[in-house]
Amino acid sequence: MTDPASVAPQDQVSPKTAAALRSAMTRLLEGRPKRTDGRLTKENLYKEAQVSRATMNRALAVLAEWDAHIAAHGKTTPGESQRDAAIADLKKRLTKKTQECTLLENKLKAAATAIAALYHDNEALRQQLNRNVSASVTPIRPRGPQRRR
Repeated sequence: MTDPASVAPQDQVSPKTAAALRSAMTRLLEGRPKRTDGRLTKENLYKEAQVSRATMNRALAVLAEWDAHIAAHGKTTPGESQRDAAIADLKKRLTKKTQECTLLENKLKAAATAIAALYHDNEALRQQLNRNVSASVTPIRPRGPQRRR
């Protein structure tokens, strides 16, 4: 007695219909749909092949291939995979740039604090200099109008 699970499923559709479904499956898996949005769904498979859902459901071998591919590779199309990779790369770059901005912001805050301290020290030194100069310098008083000889 043969185990039913070990027997490969047989298509119960015409060879032409099976070929149309396989062609549609290839287009969808390669990201080149003609009649659908390209998502990897069985609805798109039968629409891409231009057959009814009931007809697709009788193509057991094609559906087994579809299910095996989806199980192995997931439901993302090549375009979606590229998009997801680009998004992941952009997120990584954004994280790096955010860290750089945080580091620069911290350096800027430290520089502003140092500049403020230097400014106050400079002001204090100027005031001290002004007090010392005015105490040690004797102003020369101008004489009256000078006569010419």
